[in-house]
Amino acid sequence: MSKLQPVRGTHDLFGKEAQQFAELIALVRSVGQLYGFEDASTPIFEFTEVFKRTLGDTSDVVSKEMYTLEDRGGESLTLRPEFTAGIARAFISNGWQQNLPLKLFSTGPLFRYERPQKGRQRQFHQINFEYLGEASPYADIEMILLGAHILSYLQILPKCKLEINTLGDKESRTAYTKALVDYFTSHKDKLSEDSKTRLEKNPLRILDSKDAGDKTLVADAPKIQEYLTPAAKQFYETVVSGLKDSPVGSILTINPAIVRGLDYYSHTVFEFTAFSEEVGAQNTVLAGGRYDGLIEQMGGPATPAVGFAAGVERLLLLAPKIAYRIKPIAIVAMGESAVNDAFKLTQAIRSRERIAEMVTHNNPGKALKKADKIKAAYAVLLGENELKSGQFVVKNLTTGEQETVAKEAIVNYLLATKEETYEL
Repeated sequence: MSKLQPVRGTHDLFGKEAQQFAELIALVRSVGQLYGFEDASTPIFEFTEVFKRTLGDTSDVVSKEMYTLEDRGGESLTLRPEFTAGIARAFISNGWQQNLPLKLFSTGPLFRYERPQKGRQRQFHQINFEYLGEASPYADIEMILLGAHILSYLQILPKCKLEINTLGDKESRTAYTKALVDYFTSHKDKLSEDSKTRLEKNPLRILDSKDAGDKTLVADAPKIQEYLTPAAKQFYETVVSGLKDSPVGSILTINPAIVRGLDYYSHTVFEFTAFSEEVGAQNTVLAGGRYDGLIEQMGGPATPAVGFAAGVERLLLLAPKIAYRIKPIAIVAMGESAVNDAFKLTQAIRSRERIAEMVTHNNPGKALKKADKIKAAYAVLLGENELKSGQFVVKNLTTGEQETVAKEAIVNYLLATKEETYEL
């Protein structure tokens, strides 16, 4: 029989890594709550059409990366490759427009069939924030500052720079797209094959091509700032001014190459990128933008929205590799006659919200070794003599000191001890 292995591009979590993962999610959620975000959870799969309508048939995600299957009823279903489409679908199907504005936080696994590499898996996890129902440029500023706040708490922000661009409003984008088509058509023979296809279907995507020849052409391509309407220009200037006058002002740069190739995106797009080898070839840490046209495009009411997402695995590559656990209290049952009382004492301590573990062994020395192995701070020794006398021995496993405590006082005594932690 062949050796069982995880599916390529998936990863098991255990011990220190699992603890870091859980702590990161908890910290991100707590920062989001400071800004008024509440949890929202959508199914792990949707009808395939939900993603095709939002991401577009020409996008790499739809054409190459989605995990799509047909269920027994003949319906085409897709494991979610991103969060925003599912949130938009839920907004429409549940009538959430009654609750606008909405600030929603989501987290969980996503799925894309792509070549696994450092910081990128086929099953990966994201933190995701969506701010629905607010058209003000200050919502964009707030979201970018929330992203910075999270990265700061994770001690990642000093490794990052913030890059932003604008896609303007619909009129700006239409004029700019025409200018790009004219420019790239005149250089079509120098474009990569992928970008020749993009020129026909989605010319803005040429701007973020990784092909060296395309990059040379992009450097001299028209810039969207030249095609902004007065309203779009004012929106963009407000965002830039607000960010310059904020804690991220020192790491802010304008990058005209940041684009989103879908029609529903508008105005601000941004990325926090890391100048660190720890994240491998993919250096984007957190990215987002405004997508005022998405919900309307899906058949819902016109709803302004701005959001961002970040990969948990990539954040963990950059965050300090330290995780702590609280040391338990070991309740040691020395012999079968002590197991029942030891179990009751363990549960009594747990019911008062302290961590406790029961250890059983006839030999006191070996029992204490087991208590040391689970990193216990204290060990309470319960044997036949202790149960008869009603006097329990409590040993501090850090200092080696021990004392005798009456049975009726033992729970309060243990609760009064200071919680200790250890590094995983």
